[in-house]
Amino acid sequence: MGDDDDIRYAVADHIATLTLNRPERMNTISAPMLDLLGALLTRANGDPDVRAVILTGTGRAFCAGLDLASASRGEGIGSAAAAHPPTIDLRAAPPTVLFAMDKPVIAALNGSAAGYGMDIAIGCDIRVMAQDAKLAAAFVKRGVVPESGGTWLLPRLIGWAKAAELIFTGRTLTADEALQLGLANHVVATADVPATARAIAAEIAANAPLAVQASKRMMRMGMDERFDTHVQHVYLQLLPLFRTDDFQEGIRSFMEKRPATFIGR
Repeated sequence: MGDDDDIRYAVADHIATLTLNRPERMNTISAPMLDLLGALLTRANGDPDVRAVILTGTGRAFCAGLDLASASRGEGIGSAAAAHPPTIDLRAAPPTVLFAMDKPVIAALNGSAAGYGMDIAIGCDIRVMAQDAKLAAAFVKRGVVPESGGTWLLPRLIGWAKAAELIFTGRTLTADEALQLGLANHVVATADVPATARAIAAEIAANAPLAVQASKRMMRMGMDERFDTHVQHVYLQLLPLFRTDDFQEGIRSFMEKRPATFIGR
């Protein structure tokens, strides 16, 4: 698993790169791709050699959403045959897996993200967008809701009022508008998207991975906790980090005024 034609998976320098690879279909997500994407994200999160993840696409789009062309033919996602599936394991679905991941995930938006593609992009921790890329929250224009986390994520990312306007109108945002709203971290030339995302991933990967992952867990928990409860959880997370080799290396490198070399234990 990992070098499927529709999703490419590679690991180098502690960075896992997942590339949606259906450029002729603007990287729309088929039913098999949903399973594969969830499995590959789980694989990256469980690999001790991986310290950061990049999710990107090939061609002119990051991801134009679910494969509605198949649904219009009565096949796949959204079709009548799939309307009442016997079971749906949401725990293995890409948005749920993304939310639960301890490894930081960077969305490298080589092109536009629409519908499901937008939900996947905003489910990542950091977004680097090409100048000509767009975010299209077109759910209500298709008769559905942001089904993959958007109704939970957007109010937390940009506030209720701005999220309400975006979702209820089904509006499309330019990269600069996404940057102004805080939905993009960086907007760069299309050709610079891969290098910019990789530079951020490399900077993350150079840090103590257990501390980075614990920080992400604490941030996630803190979204729904009271401050005093959260401080207690942070303290309990801090204690085992004090006993790691990486903590000792962090102290030594600081005292010796040199870059640290972390090993993840």
